[in-house]
Order: sequence, then C-alpha cells, then structure tokens
Amino acid sequence: MPDIRIYADNGCDLDHELLDELGVKLFHMPIIIKNKTYRDRLSISPSEFYQLIAEPGVMPTTAQIIPLEYQAEFARVLNESDAEIIYIAFSSGLSGTCQSALIARNMIDPQRITVIDSKSASVGYALTVIRAAQAVKAGKNKAEVIAAIEDNIARIQHIFVVGNFEMLKRGGRITAASAAVGSFLNIKLIAHFVDGKIAPLEVVHGLKKAKKRMLDIMESRSSDLSEQLIGINYSADYEGALEIKMMIEERFGCSKFVISEIGAAIGSHVGAGTYSVFFLSK
Repeated sequence: MPDIRIYADNGCDLDHELLDELGVKLFHMPIIIKNKTYRDRLSISPSEFYQLIAEPGVMPTTAQIIPLEYQAEFARVLNESDAEIIYIAFSSGLSGTCQSALIARNMIDPQRITVIDSKSASVGYALTVIRAAQAVKAGKNKAEVIAAIEDNIARIQHIFVVGNFEMLKRGGRITAASAAVGSFLNIKLIAHFVDGKIAPLEVVHGLKKAKKRMLDIMESRSSDLSEQLIGINYSADYEGALEIKMMIEERFGCSKFVISEIGAAIGSHVGAGTYSVFFLSK
C-alpha cells in the first residue's frame, strides 16, 4: 500500500477523534481574542469560544498558519519516511493558509508534497478530507487519491443560514443599520459558496422557513442524496442541528451524516446560530 499522508487544517471543523480514526493530521490556525492567542480545537474548544465572544465588545480575529510551521512538519515526515504528503487546505478565498503551505512545499520538495485548495470550509471541506482518507485506506495510489479529492471539490455544495447579524456587523460585512433591521425583522440570510468564497443566495423570514428552504435547495442541486454522506454543522445549538438531520432523513431517506460544531476559525466570522448543510451536486 502506498505511504500517503493526508493533512488538513482546523478549517474542516472535524474533531480529533474522527481525524485519528481517519489517519489525518491537522494544522491549527491561530485565533486572537482579547489579545490572547489560541489554537482552534487545540487550546480552545468551540463551546469555550462561543462563551468568550458572547461578552459585549469582543471581536475575535484570525491569522494564517505561517510557512515555517508547514515546513517543519513536512520536512520531518519526508526525512523520517518514504511517504508522500497531500495537504488539503482551507479555501484560499477565505484564508492565506493555502499560500503558506505552497511556499513551504516549494522550499522542501514539490515532487513529494501536493497542496490542494479545497475551495471549501467547515464540514464541506471535511467531506473532501474524509473521502481522501478513505481512498488512502482503500490502497489507492497518489493519482487516484488526488482524482477523488478533485471530484469532491468540483461537486461539493455549501448551503448555510447565517444566524448572527451582530457578528457580521462587528466584522464589517454589513452596516449597523442593516444588522438592526435584520435582527428586528427576524431575517435569515441563506448563503452558499461560489469558487471558494461566500456569496449571498437569498433571504427568508424566520429560522424555520430558512431550514426548510435549505432542503429545497438541496433537492434542486442533487439527485442522489439518499446514498450520500451528508454534512451538517452548527454553532452553539446542537439540538438545532439534530432537527435539520431529522428533516433530511425524513425528506430524502439519508442515513449517513457527519455533524460537527463550527470552530473558532469560522465562528469568528459567522457567530452563534449558524447552520449549514453539505452534499455533492448532480
């Protein structure tokens, strides 16, 4: 079996237990809150993060992983083994981590290190990581693993409800007036990904309608949902995620799910009350 090491970063929002089971190693992005630096899912859990940002006036910031961090880990693996490395990166449209990894690759060994832009985030990104790890465990060669990754990247869908207008306001993504109106009218923004970047899709009134509308969009964009591994994420509301899971089970007959809480790297931009569904297009 080829010795292929899969790497990802915490932008995939997978817990270490599942990553260990998959044989995937993780890099951790720095998060700065009140002048203190944390490592998402390493020195701060999602629940601890949401407690901290609930304090008035607290605005977290994120930083990219520097090339030297990638360089040290990649060099260690290549020096100790005959392995090849595939690093699947958090979307370059949202973070500079992919570019940092490319710099490190070019400094060490571009032949044995492959860096791939997932053009995804959170559990959408995770579904690609899971598929890559499964391909490695199945004994696929490097070209076959990369082909599986690229197929997922081309087809992965991100549909999500942004629950926290206040966080969008703090981050400068909407005006204070828009945030106030959105919150007052109970407007929910449904967004999706376009070429690795967040783009608004539509607005609806109320979370119940927003969740149903997410499923409508799933149905319009895919034809084989019952056989797929479906991703769901949430921030600070596990029961809400379970409700979405039940809705998907009842409507599409799905039985395979990955559910994970949004960590600090992505939660810094969307806040609490966000829910997403991830699946492959037709």
